[in-house]
Amino acid sequence: MGAFLEGLIAGYGIAIPLGAVSILIVNTALDHGFRKGFVAGAGTATVDLLCAVLAVFAGAAAVAFIAPYSTPLQVASAIALVAMGAYGIVRCRGRAKANAPDQVRKDGEITIYAKFVALTLLNPFTVAYFLALIIGKGASWSFSLGDCLWFVTGVALASLSWETVLAALGSLARKHLTPRFMTASIIAGNGIVILLGVQIMLSI
Repeated sequence: MGAFLEGLIAGYGIAIPLGAVSILIVNTALDHGFRKGFVAGAGTATVDLLCAVLAVFAGAAAVAFIAPYSTPLQVASAIALVAMGAYGIVRCRGRAKANAPDQVRKDGEITIYAKFVALTLLNPFTVAYFLALIIGKGASWSFSLGDCLWFVTGVALASLSWETVLAALGSLARKHLTPRFMTASIIAGNGIVILLGVQIMLSI
C-alpha cells in the first residue's frame, strides 16, 4: 500500500496545477454538462496513467543500468522535481485562461476523449516528472511488479478524481474559476512536486 499512496501523491502532484488543459476541462463541463467534462478529464487521466507506466518500467530498467551512479542521479532527479515545481509556481501569474472550442458542442464523447488525450500528450513535462520521481527513489523503492501496479493505480485514481472535481466545478458553478482559485491550485500542486523533490534529497 506504500506504493499506492506514493502513486496517489505523485498523481495529485501532476494533476492539481491548473494549466490550459485543466481549464478546457472546466469549460467543457461548464458549457456542455458534467458528462462531457468527465469524459474530457478521463482523456487527460489516461495520459497521466500511460506516462506513469512508461516511467515506472523505464525507470526500473534505468536504475538497474546506472546503479553505480545512483547517488548523483538521485540528487539530479530531486533538483529536477524542485525546479519543475518552482517553475510552475513562477509561471502561474502568466497563465491565461483557455476557452473550450465551440465545436465541442457538436462532438460526441469518444471524439472529446480522443481530443483531450491528444492535447495532454503535447505536454512533455508529464513523463519527465514521473521519470525523475522514479529514478530519484533509486534503490530505496521496490520495483516489484506489485509495487509498480499499485503505484500506477494510485496515479490513475488521483488524476481521474481531480479531473472529475474540475468537471463537477464546471457543471455546477456555471462560471469560470476565479483567478484566486487558479493561483491557489497552481501553488498547491507545484508545492507537492517540490516536496517530493525535497523528500528524495533528504533520503539520500
